[in-house]
Amino acid sequence: MDRRQLADFLRTRRDALQPEDVGLPRGPRRRTAGLRREEAAALAGMSADYWSRLEQGRGPQPSEPMLAAMARALRLTRAERDHLFRLAGHHAPERAGRTDHVGPALQRILDRLTDTPAMVLSDLGETLAQNGPAVALLGDHAAYRGWERATVYRWWTDPASRDVYPPEDQAEHGRVFTAELRTAYATGGRGSRAAALVAELLARSPEFAAVWAQHDVGEKHPRTKRFVNAEVGPLTLDCATLLDTDTGQRLLVFTATPGSVDAERLALLAVVGRQRLPAGDAVGGRP
Repeated sequence: MDRRQLADFLRTRRDALQPEDVGLPRGPRRRTAGLRREEAAALAGMSADYWSRLEQGRGPQPSEPMLAAMARALRLTRAERDHLFRLAGHHAPERAGRTDHVGPALQRILDRLTDTPAMVLSDLGETLAQNGPAVALLGDHAAYRGWERATVYRWWTDPASRDVYPPEDQAEHGRVFTAELRTAYATGGRGSRAAALVAELLARSPEFAAVWAQHDVGEKHPRTKRFVNAEVGPLTLDCATLLDTDTGQRLLVFTATPGSVDAERLALLAVVGRQRLPAGDAVGGRP
């Protein structure tokens, strides 16, 4: 661990970020050139004291999950993230075939979506980042580990995860999640992470095995989805998807028809989301 270089790197990257870059208000009395230490720490989900000690070259070695959170907070590129890991005395994360690091472009878009649910998923449907309204709509995915980060895994191993959708819509969603996994399996082949996920689900869920055996392909989620939410009641929302062709990551954005009851409930949900997360924060599913 190179404490001096790590401290310098964190300071320069924090100074380079403006509040607007991460969805924070600037405020009339701001004197800091970039983000304040406590703002960067909040974005990473760590204490301001711990961040300060790292910048002063006297903090303990950060863990790999903590470094991943810091890389997201500072909106680092993949090369910068790898450099951060090496300075902290860790090997850079494997890049072969996948990345859990949300690229700065997708992250900037997510930062600006403060009034509507939005989230970033991997090519296997693993939650990589959520904004506050998405947490309020779908639950907080940050605590999930391993395969539990993937929606399709939770769907077939934890039936309670389906409760965000009305019972009459759940069969369709299950078919779609499975068809998406089949596409990832066909693309990656037998040695892929998708194949490992399929094997795990076949071993754990007879219900999944029955749907998998149907060989459905090309199933697509309906553009309009219905949700069940304990905070605001039922919601019917449109789902738009932005695909990053370099990483296979997807940004999902949920919106409502202007002037509708759903729009009113979505606005209330955004308030709930802001109460649950610090302003500008995005929750990532950590490896």
